[in-house]
Amino acid sequence: MPLRRLFLDDLTIDDASDFRGVALYARLAEELRRARHVFQVPGEGEAASWDRALFLNLTYWSPTEEASVLTEPRVAADVVAHTALHHVVGRELARAHEGAATTPLGLLFAESIASAFDLYLVGRLVELAPDSDFIATQVPIMAEAAEQAGVDEAGFARLIDGVRAAPERAFEDLRALLVDAGTALAACADAAAAQVVLEGLAGARFAPLLHHYQLSNWILYSRAYARPDPAAEAAVRTIDVKLRASPDSLAWIEKSWLGDDS
Repeated sequence: MPLRRLFLDDLTIDDASDFRGVALYARLAEELRRARHVFQVPGEGEAASWDRALFLNLTYWSPTEEASVLTEPRVAADVVAHTALHHVVGRELARAHEGAATTPLGLLFAESIASAFDLYLVGRLVELAPDSDFIATQVPIMAEAAEQAGVDEAGFARLIDGVRAAPERAFEDLRALLVDAGTALAACADAAAAQVVLEGLAGARFAPLLHHYQLSNWILYSRAYARPDPAAEAAVRTIDVKLRASPDSLAWIEKSWLGDDS
C-alpha cells in the first residue's frame, strides 16, 4: 500500500469548527498552508490502521521535515496545530543557528512546545467546546496517566481546573518540565540514574502527566540521530530562557514567530 503526498487543503479537518475560538489555531494552520507541508496518506480507496500510522509516525519522524502519516485523507485539528508548531519551531531554531533543530536539546525543545500546546488546548476547549472529540479523547487519556501516577479522580479534576483557569501558564509549566525532564533523562547512563531524575521531578505541577508523553521515543531518537553542537545548543538555551522569563510564553511565540513576516 503506497503512501501518497497531500497538502492540508486536500484533507478534511476534524474538529475544525470547535477550534474556531482558539485564535492561534488559525495562524498555525496557515503556516502549514504557506509551507506546503506534506501529509502522507494511503492511496485512493485504501486505509491504514491506526496502529500502523502510529508506528510510522513515532519511528520515522524528523525534527526538520515531519511529514505526518494519516490513516485516511482526514486529520484532527489538534494534529494540525501540533504539526505546525514542529514546522515553526524548526524554522526558528534554524534561523537562530544553523543545525540547532537537529541537536539533542533542539529536538527536545521542539517536542516540548508541540506537546505542551496540547495541554493548552485542553484548557481552552474544556470551556469553549467541552463536547468536542478532542476533549472526549484526550482528557480520559491524561486522566489514566495521572491515575497511574497516583492521582485520584478529585486530584485530576483539580489539575484540569487549574489548566482551564490559566491555559497559557499551564503551557509554559509543562513545556519547561518536558525540556528539563528530557534533557536530564537523556544524560542518564542507566535506569537507576533515570529513577533518581524522575523522583526529583515528582513535585513538579505536571509530573503526573510525564508518562503521557513519548519521552522514551524522544530520548532514543535524539541519541540515535541528533548531532551535538555546543554553539547551536547555546542558541536553543537562549530561546528557552526567554520563554521561561516571559509572562506569557505563547504570546511571545505568536509575536516573535507567527508575525506577518514569518
